[in-house]
Amino acid sequence: MSRRVRRKGAQSKDKEKTILQSYSENFDGPSSLLEKVEVDWTSLPDDTVVQLFSCLNYRDRASLSSTCRTWRALGSSPCLWNSLDLRAHKCDAATAASLASRCAKLQKLRFRGAESANAIMNLQAKGLREISGDFCREITDATLSVMAARHEALESLQLGPDACERISSDAIKAVALCCPLLKRLRLSGIRDIDADAINALARHCGQLSEIGFMDCTNFDEAALGNVVSLRFLSVAGIRNMEWSSASQIWNKLPSLTGLDVSRTDISASAVSRLLSSSQSLKVMCALNCPLIEDGTYTAYNHKGKLLLALFNDIFKGVASLFGDITNKERTVFSDWRISKNGDKSLNEIMTWLEWILSHALLRIAEVNPQLLDSFWLRQGAALLLSLIQSSQEDVQERAATGLATFVVIDDENATVDCGRAEAVMRDGGIHLLLDLARSCREGLQSEAAKAIANLSVNAKVAKTVAEEGGINILADLARSMNRLVAEEAAGGLWNLSVGEEHKGAIAEAGGVKALVDLIFKWPSGGDGVLERAAGALANLAADDKCSMEVALAGGVHALVMLARSCKFEGVQEQAARALANLAAHGDSNSNNAAVGQEAGALEALVQLTCSHHEGVRQEAAGALWNLSFDDRNREAIAAAGGVEALVSLAQTCSNASQGLQERAAGALWGLSVSEANSIAIGREGGVAPLIALARSEAEDVHETAAGALWNLAFNPGNALRIVEEGGVPALVNLCSSSVSKMARFMAALALAYMFDGRMDEVALIGSSSEGSSKSISLDGARRMALKNIETFVRTFSDQQTFYAAAASSAPASLAQVAEAARIQEAGHLRCSGAEIGRFVAMLRNPSSILKACASFALLQFTIPGGRHAMHHASLLQKAGAARVLRAAAAAATAPIEAKIFARIVLRNLEHHHVEASI
Repeated sequence: MSRRVRRKGAQSKDKEKTILQSYSENFDGPSSLLEKVEVDWTSLPDDTVVQLFSCLNYRDRASLSSTCRTWRALGSSPCLWNSLDLRAHKCDAATAASLASRCAKLQKLRFRGAESANAIMNLQAKGLREISGDFCREITDATLSVMAARHEALESLQLGPDACERISSDAIKAVALCCPLLKRLRLSGIRDIDADAINALARHCGQLSEIGFMDCTNFDEAALGNVVSLRFLSVAGIRNMEWSSASQIWNKLPSLTGLDVSRTDISASAVSRLLSSSQSLKVMCALNCPLIEDGTYTAYNHKGKLLLALFNDIFKGVASLFGDITNKERTVFSDWRISKNGDKSLNEIMTWLEWILSHALLRIAEVNPQLLDSFWLRQGAALLLSLIQSSQEDVQERAATGLATFVVIDDENATVDCGRAEAVMRDGGIHLLLDLARSCREGLQSEAAKAIANLSVNAKVAKTVAEEGGINILADLARSMNRLVAEEAAGGLWNLSVGEEHKGAIAEAGGVKALVDLIFKWPSGGDGVLERAAGALANLAADDKCSMEVALAGGVHALVMLARSCKFEGVQEQAARALANLAAHGDSNSNNAAVGQEAGALEALVQLTCSHHEGVRQEAAGALWNLSFDDRNREAIAAAGGVEALVSLAQTCSNASQGLQERAAGALWGLSVSEANSIAIGREGGVAPLIALARSEAEDVHETAAGALWNLAFNPGNALRIVEEGGVPALVNLCSSSVSKMARFMAALALAYMFDGRMDEVALIGSSSEGSSKSISLDGARRMALKNIETFVRTFSDQQTFYAAAASSAPASLAQVAEAARIQEAGHLRCSGAEIGRFVAMLRNPSSILKACASFALLQFTIPGGRHAMHHASLLQKAGAARVLRAAAAAATAPIEAKIFARIVLRNLEHHHVEASI
């Protein structure tokens, strides 16, 4: 065993000494010897410590720097702060000012959003060479102009890939005037770039070798002919260009080496003109250009000039740039990276190609045009996998995002193309993505986790992810202090947790605790991280063992907190679903009671049934349904306004999804177990909507509605309401026509309750002012109900078998009848003492049909192996039912069904009595 301690030791040269006290074990002898070893961590060479710092993210660097003054100084070394990625952090002016002391030598900066763009001037990084920003939609001319003025040494400026809609030509002119050393300019979504802006770049930026005006609305293509230093140009996504004039002018650019026209309407003639006339052009990238993909243009190498398009082999084309150096075309990018090629021009082309291809493939994947399946399967997936191995971090990120995007064919329903996902898996993509997820760079972690998450929707890929250690990696990333990383990792665990075989592994990896902690860490961190965490917990909570882990980790409190206070509907839906699943294990753990006892839980769920979002209403109703199986919860739900809310939900869900209808009916079924709640449901108008749901064609819907009506019919007042609302024909239709045996069974029991005589007195009082019309109607309804009850019971009886059983005293004959009559799902029903007493009373009813129905019901409730059979047997014993059953079995006038079913119930009671005594 070893333990680590920190303590002050003797100081030398103002250094603080950190001691590691460890114990090494010597196994050579019969007993192990403990040796105390002290390690002075501050004695490590400074360059070793700096190297250690370089492997950490900014937060971990800050934590390590806080250990002692020496390491604080080393943590501020300029070499550790030559690049800074602020995308995952809220960066305002105060944050930037606090970082300024470390940024004197800063050369590369990445940021996200307009607030960060305004703040970075406070970094005082006057020597900044590269700036890259995304989410730039709100960045204005003023912000970009000041950014350029404060960073005159700027060599590379990149804003995008989202549209920079508020930036105009005026800001580009300011960049040209302020940044004379500019070499690379990539801007996306600018609405208008006029000739003055481009000419300013030509005049003032003599070293400008790369321009990317992607997805711009308008720009002056003729003015680009004045930027004579231009070597690489991208106009990807621009749809309204004059290609005839552009091709003539750009042909004359003396140094133009690479041209990207992807996603444009360039014509075949313009492509031919550029390839044939330009003296310097070596590579043209034209991915997803409809006018040259109609089959008329097939060349990919025109006099040594390379054309990359969807219809040709891109790997083969790129390999042709190397002559005989590359033997395997599919590994051309990796071969180039490790070859340390001395050809500077070729290296620049390859570096530019990686960036252009990653950008083009991602944008194509985002649009997801039709008829590209063969491209993705043939080479698109392999290209993205090659690019995630690039030495350029933004290329790696974009390629990983491309992999996450191209597999999704229906984002709304989270549908993944199996062929594409499995193509990534076959090409070793899972291993590459998991390696990327292990990077210390949080941008790479985030995009790799996103790709793993989306790919894991496919069960085969999910299995591979698990086998290669992906669950542990995602669980670790879910603990990240970077919200974007944690969010994507939680998404991965959400998708993996769909598979029953992965739930235990997620729990063992600490995933449950990590997901619960995410909710407490970012309770108002946006819908992304919270929805994914709650969704993963919902899946895990469906497993009995994992549901206990969720509760032990504080998951009940966390999920109730979301249900109570979060305003995002996606989060509310998943939180309610998670609580529903936690409450679904009532017999095996105490989570059902725990959810009900959590402050505000039931009130929040009742409130969510009134949400405008159907998914939220459905999951909240489902949670209340499960929670209503607990007696205390049932009454607490009613006290919280649950009866009124659920009746209202049932009244308004006639056109809703089957899932919502089922859960609305189910929640009312659960509440109606209590007679007080049953009366309240009837009084609030719950009968009519339940009858409407009982008419549904969907089996799950009309089955739960039948269960609720069965409970309601126990009360004579409700029974009359069911008759008055036209419920008898609906129940008769279920009893005779439903595919579900359970629906038919419960409809028959509801009809039996209604016409066993207890409703008659209420009916006379209720109809006294309306003459005899109701009485006549009631008689007709009774005849219809009893006829269908009789038909239902007889469907479970074979006359030959019954008479054989009646003539024999052999247990086997009764067992044969019982097995044929058994409704498996009925074993899950639990009756109260009053309900069992009602069926015992029916055995004395003058109606032979009701006697047969009662004995059939008691058979279902007492069959050995049923979930509550022992409970029902005990209630029957207390009610003295054995005597009544024997009388029914021996009655000369009783129908054969009643006699045989009564004998089987007696046999069941004897079985349970023996079991109880044992």
